[in-house]
Amino acid sequence: MDERQTARRPGGRSARVGAQVHQAVTELIGERGYGNFTVGEVAARAGVADSSIYRRWGSLEPLLTDVVLTRLNARSPMPDTGSLAGDLRTYAAQVAREITGPDGPAVLHLAFALSGSGRRGAEAGAALRAERTRQLQSMLDRARDRGEPAPDALDVLDHILAPMYIRVLFGMVPLGPDYVDGLVDRLL
Repeated sequence: MDERQTARRPGGRSARVGAQVHQAVTELIGERGYGNFTVGEVAARAGVADSSIYRRWGSLEPLLTDVVLTRLNARSPMPDTGSLAGDLRTYAAQVAREITGPDGPAVLHLAFALSGSGRRGAEAGAALRAERTRQLQSMLDRARDRGEPAPDALDVLDHILAPMYIRVLFGMVPLGPDYVDGLVDRLL
């Protein structure tokens, strides 16, 4: 390949820039909270040009949504253990670890703040909820396909995720295995 031609490769500059920007957003949320920084401040913290952020994400809200979804998907993927009870226990334990980890509360505060921050923030929050609901629904559909009775996605949110989120948002942690398993048991 000619030196002037460069192939785009996973993990290359684009991935590095994305990771730097995501880390900068997470740090700024942790330090200042939602709505208290600009794209320019994210760019400066990440060591990239503002134009890189605008070209890739368009504005702050889509960037923030991408940060939350990327974190949730990377750290709390939808498990497939072969049973709904196993899937829900594994998923709930993953979420508990994520939201109580070093950056977890900041990401959770960000997800919560997006929905109450005007039209663009509400749209970003709705997109975040829709994607996570779609992912939960795929787990529940697999269970139904195996012949297991399954709640709907909103029941999972109401009975498993919401109690954990509330505990973290209000500083009522830890989320131990007995507590998390108890949430799943009560739902099922």
